[in-house]
Amino acid sequence: MKIRKANITFDDVNIENVYIYENKKEEYTLVAIPQIQWSTIFDYNMSYEELYSELFQSIELRTSKKIAEQLAKKITYWSREM
Repeated sequence: MKIRKANITFDDVNIENVYIYENKKEEYTLVAIPQIQWSTIFDYNMSYEELYSELFQSIELRTSKKIAEQLAKKITYWSREM
C-alpha cells in the first residue's frame, strides 16, 4: 500500500493522506481517503478520462466540486504512474 500526501485544505476540510493499494495479480486498484470516509476500486482497463470522470463524480458526493476536482486529478495521476 502506498500513502500519498494530498495536502488539500478548503473551508473546513483538510485532506492529508490518500491510501492506494494496487493488486497487480487481479489488475485493480483500491483508493481510500479516511478524512471524508470515501473509497473506491477501479480496474486497470479504464482510460484516463473514464477514471477521472468516475473519481470526480464519486468524490463530489462527499466534498465540494473544487476538492473533488483536485483529488480526482491527483488520484488519476498517481494511479497511472504506478
